Amino acid sequence: MPRRSVLFSPGDQPELMRKAPTTGADAVVFDLEDAVVPGRKAEARDAVRGVLTDLDADCEVCVRVQPPGRGASDDLEGILDEGAARAALDALVLPKANDAGDVEELADLAAERDADLPILALVETAAGILHAEAIAAARPTDALIFGAEDLAADVGATRTEEGTEVLHAREHVVLAASAAGVDAIDTLHTDFEDEAGLRADTEFALELGYDGKLAVHPSQVGPINETFTPVPERVEWAERVLAAREEADAEGRGVFAVDGEMVDAPLVAQAERVLERARAADGGPE
Repeated sequence: MPRRSVLFSPGDQPELMRKAPTTGADAVVFDLEDAVVPGRKAEARDAVRGVLTDLDADCEVCVRVQPPGRGASDDLEGILDEGAARAALDALVLPKANDAGDVEELADLAAERDADLPILALVETAAGILHAEAIAAARPTDALIFGAEDLAADVGATRTEEGTEVLHAREHVVLAASAAGVDAIDTLHTDFEDEAGLRADTEFALELGYDGKLAVHPSQVGPINETFTPVPERVEWAERVLAAREEADAEGRGVFAVDGEMVDAPLVAQAERVLERARAADGGPE
């Protein structure tokens, strides 16, 4: 299943959580961390468990718990004590992952409650960025999510429209995820009324190598999905490249031309990635 769009929904608002899977998002995240004030955590756990118990979703369903040692155990106890809720849950989102040990600890806490769940690790602190390779390589990790807002706050950076203050970290997350063979999910675009800005930011994330992007409002899902779905012309180009590659292989040639352009191994890899994205978006086999 692709993760082009990953939509967050507050864990203390059942109506929004029930609507989230109908938005077209590839993944939805019921949030028990930043979206819920401390005094409503217990209420939010009950709400998330209740939604999970009778949820019928065609997308990936995740819950963002609090970090280990700061509420994760209570969150897991609250949402996993019901078998139906546990069965509906596809993954956990770990906020503020500082090292691989944080991922392993959350996985162990879930395992104690008979849940073997992949983890989408949010790297959004200086320590998390510096340890991104180890976090991505940890056994339970299935994706890295870049959190620019929290990172900027952690290091004392000023967020700008250009985003140069977090560009190094943003690129580093892609490299770490790619090296480990896990998904890379880009940071959110905070202004959900700014569709033009969202599209430009998502295009840039795609150019950097990201597989998807966070969404904080249903209106952001469509533009994100469209950007991360290869257009027909791009798919046709990829198909021509791979067909020409087969002919070249049969003739013992390592370099060949497609549409007047010389093609070698890097472009072949791009073509394969385009077709992988297209098949994933269509729900077909990888």
